[in-house]
Amino acid sequence: MTRTPTSQDVTLPQPFGEAFSRDPHAVYAGLRAEGSVHRVALPDGSPVWLVTHEADVRAGLTDQRLSVNKRHSSTGFSGFSLPPALDRNLLNIDPDDHLRLRRLVAQGFTPRHVESLRAGIGAAVDALVARLTAEIASGGEADLVAGFAKPLPVRVIAALLDIPAADQERFSGWVATMLSPRSREALVEALGDVHRFLVDLVALRRAAPGDDMLSSLIAARDEEDRLTEDELVSLAFLILGAAGENVQHVISAGALTLIEHPEQLAELRARPARTADAVEELLRYTSPNQTAIRRFPTEPVEIGGVRIPAGDTVLFALASAHRDPARYPDPDRFDIHRADKAHLALGHGMHYCLGAPLARLQLTLALGALVERLPNLRLARPGDPLRWNSTFRFRALQDLPVTTLP
Repeated sequence: MTRTPTSQDVTLPQPFGEAFSRDPHAVYAGLRAEGSVHRVALPDGSPVWLVTHEADVRAGLTDQRLSVNKRHSSTGFSGFSLPPALDRNLLNIDPDDHLRLRRLVAQGFTPRHVESLRAGIGAAVDALVARLTAEIASGGEADLVAGFAKPLPVRVIAALLDIPAADQERFSGWVATMLSPRSREALVEALGDVHRFLVDLVALRRAAPGDDMLSSLIAARDEEDRLTEDELVSLAFLILGAAGENVQHVISAGALTLIEHPEQLAELRARPARTADAVEELLRYTSPNQTAIRRFPTEPVEIGGVRIPAGDTVLFALASAHRDPARYPDPDRFDIHRADKAHLALGHGMHYCLGAPLARLQLTLALGALVERLPNLRLARPGDPLRWNSTFRFRALQDLPVTTLP
């Protein structure tokens, strides 16, 4: 039977507290046991509908009645309150504009073009592994996040847009602040820095175009009038920000997961061809994205037996879907032999990640190199608690001190 909880509940559960920060999967397990759809409050008190069952999450991500455009919000949802020059990206646009912009960017992420980047990515991986090894040799340990996982995707994406090396670290820091701001002031400052940087970068590339994706997008804007200036800057923002962050966090959490599962780590070392299988299981098991981009029903919809009014905010819990026993047998077990590899870590439906082939290539080369060249990789301080940045949006390691045994 369909039930319709009121949108004006006085007191709403707040699942995203200390317990969630410590172990989000335990919190999601409790929610799933009670039902698929829950009316809850975000940390700022905003009411949302949280969807936890895998079948409902997967179906909802392709439901055309659920819009990503904030203009359909009946509650004044503003999210990050991005300026227009950063907000006109693929995550916030419905068809037909979404398809128009997606086609412009897709040419930079075709399997053939991505494969042409293999040698350059491999060289970057080799250099970073060598640096990590040298740091461990000289100091006894190294931070795998700062020394390997973080710089690799930044270098790769920066190469696509021809970002000067001196600017790559600054941009990565601004995006990290946006995802986990210390304060509202820090968030506003980071947004301003990102906006100014990208506007200046577009101006520089417009004056001196090159053979890179940003130059191609500028040509589509100036010569063919196929996108607006705000759309141009917003696409650069999405490519630089989202792609690098996700790969970084899967590399670091993936390395931790392999260290914690030595038998499967040993199998990967003996059978490198299984690395692609390990990558897919790690995307399910360790993906940093806790929830998909918010949706707003354009008309009343029913999800999991619950009627959700038009304009309310809906969050699909990807992390919960990935641990749903109704879809994945023994879902809390990491298993590179798992037969069902149809995870949602790279999206689903119209908003499936354009950079998925590039992400998979980076993860395969990065984790393959760690397994092969650092066979005795271990936690440097196995008794110390790990530090995580954890919000309802994403969960990622702050650092990962590692060492190698003789």
